[in-house]
Amino acid sequence: MSPESTAPPRRRRIGWPQRVFSQVLLMQLAIATGVTVLATGFFLAPLSAQLDDQAMRRALAIAQTAASPQVVEALTTTRPTPTGPAQAEAERIRSATGAEYVVIMDMSGVRWSHTSPQQIGRLVSTDPSAALAGREVMEIDSGTLGRSARGKVPLRGEDGRIIGAVSVGIEYDSVRDRLFSAIPGLLLYAGGALAAGAIAAYLISRRLQRQTHDLAFSDISALLAEREAMLHGIREGVVALDANGRIRLMNDEAQRLLGLENDGRGLPLGQVLGEGRTTDVLAGRVTGEDLVAVRGHRVLITNRMPTDDGGAVATLRDRTELERLGRELDSTRGLIDALRAQDHEHANRMHTLLGLLELEMHDEAVDFVTEVVGVHRATAEQVTEKVHDPLLASLLVGKATVAAERGVSLRIAPATLLPDRLVDPRGLVTVVGNLVDNAMDAAAGSADPRIEVELSCAGRTAVLRVADSGPGVPPERREEIFTEGWTTKELPFHGKRGLGLALVRRLAERQGGSAQVRDAEGGGAEFIVVLPEALTELADPEPEPRPATAAEAER
Repeated sequence: MSPESTAPPRRRRIGWPQRVFSQVLLMQLAIATGVTVLATGFFLAPLSAQLDDQAMRRALAIAQTAASPQVVEALTTTRPTPTGPAQAEAERIRSATGAEYVVIMDMSGVRWSHTSPQQIGRLVSTDPSAALAGREVMEIDSGTLGRSARGKVPLRGEDGRIIGAVSVGIEYDSVRDRLFSAIPGLLLYAGGALAAGAIAAYLISRRLQRQTHDLAFSDISALLAEREAMLHGIREGVVALDANGRIRLMNDEAQRLLGLENDGRGLPLGQVLGEGRTTDVLAGRVTGEDLVAVRGHRVLITNRMPTDDGGAVATLRDRTELERLGRELDSTRGLIDALRAQDHEHANRMHTLLGLLELEMHDEAVDFVTEVVGVHRATAEQVTEKVHDPLLASLLVGKATVAAERGVSLRIAPATLLPDRLVDPRGLVTVVGNLVDNAMDAAAGSADPRIEVELSCAGRTAVLRVADSGPGVPPERREEIFTEGWTTKELPFHGKRGLGLALVRRLAERQGGSAQVRDAEGGGAEFIVVLPEALTELADPEPEPRPATAAEAER
């Protein structure tokens, strides 16, 4: 036989329950029982004294009734005998009131009446001095008939002199019986109250059990600690709102993505974030999955899930870097398109040149090469003469090639002149690239597809104007097109559109400028972007900066 088989079975220890439901139920039952016991005790404690007082007052009232003129006359004209008028009157009063005894005594303390006739003529068993001195007495005392509630009053003659006293006793056992008779009813009421409290405690505990999913306090504490660690450790923003739209929770990542210094707990969402699309998305006024919002320089993807209590939990993901990579890839694809267009154009020119050489038309071949090179160089030089920033000039040269491939004419307005003093060339490249791309898409389907770009400056302010020959923008939608997520194009490979114009306006407003759209002359749309802080201060006069060459623009 193995040692395990001989070991005695382990006893289960009965300890304090672990579940919240059980603990709360036991505590509520203990509280209800304790309150019931205390209330019963507080009621019974004064009840005994009240019954004693009522019995003594009743005895005193009977004694006052017994001190009648008939008793005074009997005490002054007769002798204390069992058949005397004093005994007869006392017995009549005792029988009528239910008192235990009615004793009439003279100034010497000799009984003139008693329940036991043999006690008549003897001295009373208790001290009558207080009553014989003229005071009314109420007390609980013991005598020949046992313990009783007593009332004593002085007996006065016709002239007002005290000639004796009347003592009335009520059996104390009757007082105790009244007390004991009240206890069952009191306990019944107390038991009913305890039962009602127990039922209420059970119902409350059952509701608490459902709300806590029958977890133990230790489990709730562990879940709270894990939740705090998870919320502040994940690299995804979490914002919890209550039914009134107030912030209930905001983790560290959400504060970072939204650019807040504190979590704003207990404050309305609009007061913390201000008005805008981000607030509308988080508040649920804009519905959908993976909604795009721009907060500062960040592009955020937001999802919102309602909760059972009428609130909601929203998650925020930073898509800024991915969006930048997507845009860089779009730019790369645009560059590839431009190279492909140049490759096609170059192949056609080579074929033409080869034909001229095979036909031995050497002079015409020389003229053709000169013309082709001159036109391309003229286009690049036209841009670099008016736009001195190499990055922006290169962008416009590349966009012109892509536009030509798509059958759209891109021209630089004669009034264009932008010095090489840009504070953020890449930011302006983003603005120009977005507007030219949109204009190219809009003009591509028109009868005379064309785009005109104008860049000018006044002091430190840069003004950009991009006009196209497309269908234009209706007046009622001229503000809507600048909101995140608005687009008329098909989704690209990275799954999001409708950010270009929103970023353009956000960049302009960040510098204190503006981005607007209006009708262009001759039809189409004209976008105007004003950037007040786009250029640096003009330094001391220096030699005119050398414009970028055509070769640099091509690079």
